[in-house]
Amino acid sequence: MYSRSLLYVMLQDEEKTVEIGGGHIKGLIKPPDQLKLTEAELKEKITRVLNTQNPHAPDNIVRWTFKVKMVYLASEGVFIFLQEINCQTEPPPRSSFSASANQWEIYDAYVQELQKQEKNKEKQKAAPSEKDEKSQKKMMLMETQDIDLNKVSKAAKVLERMVNLNIFDEIAQDFAYYEDPADEFKFPKGTLLPLWKVKYDQAKKLSVTALCWNNKYPDLFGVGMGSYNFCKQGSGMLLFYTYKNCSFPEYIYPTSSGVLCLDIHEERTYLVAVGFYDGSVAVYNLKTEGKEPIYKSTAKTGKHTAPVWQVCWQNDDMDSNHNFYSVSSDGRVVSWTLVKNELVFTDIIRLPVIPAETEETEPAQTPLIACGTSMDFHKQIDYLFLVGTQEGKIYKCKTYSSKILETYDAHHMRVDTVKWNHFHPKVFISCSSDWTIKMWDYTINTPVLTFDLKEPIGDIAWSPYSSTVFAAVTTDGNVHVFDLNINKYEALCQQLVVDKKKAKLTHIAFNPIHPIIIVGDDRGNVNSFKLSPNLRKKPKVRTLTSFHRSISQ
Repeated sequence: MYSRSLLYVMLQDEEKTVEIGGGHIKGLIKPPDQLKLTEAELKEKITRVLNTQNPHAPDNIVRWTFKVKMVYLASEGVFIFLQEINCQTEPPPRSSFSASANQWEIYDAYVQELQKQEKNKEKQKAAPSEKDEKSQKKMMLMETQDIDLNKVSKAAKVLERMVNLNIFDEIAQDFAYYEDPADEFKFPKGTLLPLWKVKYDQAKKLSVTALCWNNKYPDLFGVGMGSYNFCKQGSGMLLFYTYKNCSFPEYIYPTSSGVLCLDIHEERTYLVAVGFYDGSVAVYNLKTEGKEPIYKSTAKTGKHTAPVWQVCWQNDDMDSNHNFYSVSSDGRVVSWTLVKNELVFTDIIRLPVIPAETEETEPAQTPLIACGTSMDFHKQIDYLFLVGTQEGKIYKCKTYSSKILETYDAHHMRVDTVKWNHFHPKVFISCSSDWTIKMWDYTINTPVLTFDLKEPIGDIAWSPYSSTVFAAVTTDGNVHVFDLNINKYEALCQQLVVDKKKAKLTHIAFNPIHPIIIVGDDRGNVNSFKLSPNLRKKPKVRTLTSFHRSISQ
């Protein structure tokens, strides 16, 4: 309650003049519309009750909120919404949030978050747990061990080679200097001198499925490990040995599928192309660390649907990209190009099954596809290649055409190997499990020479030093060496190198420089042999026509 007399006294005090410093006098300023009251009115007592309602505010106003996008309903009472029978669940809680976002607010939020993270890191560093300390110690120990092993690995490898050279010093002396003196008395027959035997304990249950020498380092060769038994397929291995250290492989690459073939690039000898039983192909780089290939085909990138039996490196394309070819049991001959980080494929040809000529021939509704088993490119004509099939036929093809140039009815069983001669541009040789080796002139559909070895033949190879010498291995454990310049009917050497009851020979390969061969068996062993002087005599220089006449007689 307020008194009008008190208000009157206050107003009279304010009306009195006040002297301000400097001699100036200031009077009270009143608004013109001020209400003037008498003394009786001012002394009258009036009771007032204060409330929150504005009596001058209009009623029944509809307000639209742009934030919620709806009409805001103001009511003094409380609405109770009845829940229908069809609605059994309670509505989820909702809340409205609004804030302004600009550049400096976003920046401040990031700064605050970074400060929180730094504080958390400082707290963790200030009070580390015992588990963290133990894990850090273990990590430090592992890192130091890796560093120490990397420093010692080169020295250990040199020491290991020195120990092996001392242990196998007699074999090294025989390899370098020993020649069989009996060759003078049993000419033209020859023998094989056993040298090193290499094996890897973890691959003793696998078969040797591929052999290939390195052209730049003649002491290094690659071995593909897998299985020819279709019921016992599993993982495989890619191994590289050197006869400077025959006790342990130089490189070991475990694979998820069995290795069936491999080829080392002639110029860039650190690149190795590999074909697997599951239909994929891969390229390994011996210079890089790790056990995984740098390129590998998948189902999306043209992977074969059957085992890959042969891979061959070829010359680079017009863009200087490396490429190689593969043949598989799915009947496809595929070109693979190494482009940056991708393996690009191109189908060259699909091998058809050509039926035998009969009097009544009915056209087949769907073309049959032959199963490719072997392949080899011409040594001088880089676009010409041969393909052996499961049906015993050999096809002559070109890389830029999908047509077959020539068909040779070679064998009654699958063609295991077909090889062009290193020196004669028209001659190639083939072998099969039908016990026969056949020599061909690609201008003639019939074989020039046929050799029956009375046993299934696993592999055959031409010698790199003579156009008339080749060697073959049979499943009974024998190695057969022929020299057509001396004898065109019988082998100059037929030597048992493994026990036929314990192992079967699978592959053979000539060293590109030294007079030695390596032979692999189905127990994972690789044996090396030195050819006696009678087996490595070079023929006299003659023209190709005279050579062709001599083998055709």
